[in-house]
Amino acid sequence: MGTGIALPPPEALGHHEFEMVIRKLANDLAHGADESIFVGSGLEYAQSRPYEPGDSIASMDWKVSARTGTPFVKEYDTLKRVPVQIVVDTSGSMVTSSGSLSKYAMATWIAAATGLVAQRRMSPTRLIGGGARQLPSQTSLSRGALQQAIEALRHPDAAEKTHIAEALDWVRATTLQRSVVFVLSDLHDPEAIDACRRLSQGHDVAVIELQDPAESGLTRGGFYRGSEAETGQHFLGSSKTAWGIDSEKGRRGDLAEGGIDHLLLKTDQDFISPVRRFLSDRGQG
Repeated sequence: MGTGIALPPPEALGHHEFEMVIRKLANDLAHGADESIFVGSGLEYAQSRPYEPGDSIASMDWKVSARTGTPFVKEYDTLKRVPVQIVVDTSGSMVTSSGSLSKYAMATWIAAATGLVAQRRMSPTRLIGGGARQLPSQTSLSRGALQQAIEALRHPDAAEKTHIAEALDWVRATTLQRSVVFVLSDLHDPEAIDACRRLSQGHDVAVIELQDPAESGLTRGGFYRGSEAETGQHFLGSSKTAWGIDSEKGRRGDLAEGGIDHLLLKTDQDFISPVRRFLSDRGQG
């Protein structure tokens, strides 16, 4: 269960099995993680004070410590409830797969587990579809509202068109309070990168890019016929076909120009450990 790649497609499970797997994934994702790894899930900063024996290293104020030459720790008082919004690309290109777990299935598992962990950390959370469908969700601490959106998300539609850039612009236009926005997408929408950059001007944006091995020519030998999920254009491919996608970095460079955190995940590999590290690295920043 912890590896992620052994998971079945979400739509293959019954409702109760589906919920049980989400809870297990959320536990795995949060295991051993500091409470502050989710921006907006910890406490509101109040002041810094000198370090005392027994203080957590995670609470160290490194900037003040370096400036004064004396160890200082941060003190917090009230809960800050920064919204967490998870935008999931539900388009047809996410559904096509060369292996047992599609990009869509992996995105669904990650979105569901991340949303549950965020709510546990007292961050109002909602899921937003990046395709043609509308997910029944609002930014809330209500577990029922989140579950309703997750339930609607788990059934893929191979014919669905991409609207990920429009969804990101919609979040930017309708969200007044600064929030944490996770984007789960293969970034096939040519407007997606610019939309992420625009959104990052007022929000903390993190992109988890999903990649199928076939997209980077990493499949075993042989030929295959296919069609582009969103245009319907047919093609003949092989293990040597180059699709213009960097198999090692994805779109990291394009996103880094906008100060956006990026994680590239491949559908034939573990995702829990990389996502946990990704969140931890963000928390340390």
